[in-house]
Amino acid sequence: MSLSSEPVGVGSFTGSCALRSTPIAPGVPFVAALVDASDDAVTPLKRLDICAEAWDAGERPAGLVAFWRSIAPLPGAPRQTFVDDETLLEILQRLGEDASGRRASYRWLVALILLRKRLLKHAGIDRNAGAETWLFKVRGSEDDAPLLRVLNPQVLDEELRDLSDQLAEVVRIEA
Repeated sequence: MSLSSEPVGVGSFTGSCALRSTPIAPGVPFVAALVDASDDAVTPLKRLDICAEAWDAGERPAGLVAFWRSIAPLPGAPRQTFVDDETLLEILQRLGEDASGRRASYRWLVALILLRKRLLKHAGIDRNAGAETWLFKVRGSEDDAPLLRVLNPQVLDEELRDLSDQLAEVVRIEA
């Protein structure tokens, strides 16, 4: 996966409501959700499609990280897979500062994507007790807005490629 300033895409539409196990017909509104699946050692972020009826009734998947409304694609129509910038920022914030292990690594990777897309501005590095935390400011935010703190998990290049491949299953950067 390469970091680019292009829009970000997410995995494929499944055609089925993950909460009710009912089909989502073409042309019908639905909600796409990213959930924390950190109990899955391979892919801690997973995409679920949820029918509008379930969502509007207040049903939510466990571990909700971010969501967006969409319309089920018509057969043969080009796939719309782009996530807006606000959703990317929400993913970063919902992964949380206290993230550890793979969750921290995914948060780091999302921060790098946002930095590359110029949605974040690097504001410094805090080195404390052997840990390196990067400080970011959201572009366009007020001068006194709090900084985002993202732990640098010190992943090796090979690990970063592995994380990128896994994240690409859910969030894809167009080259």
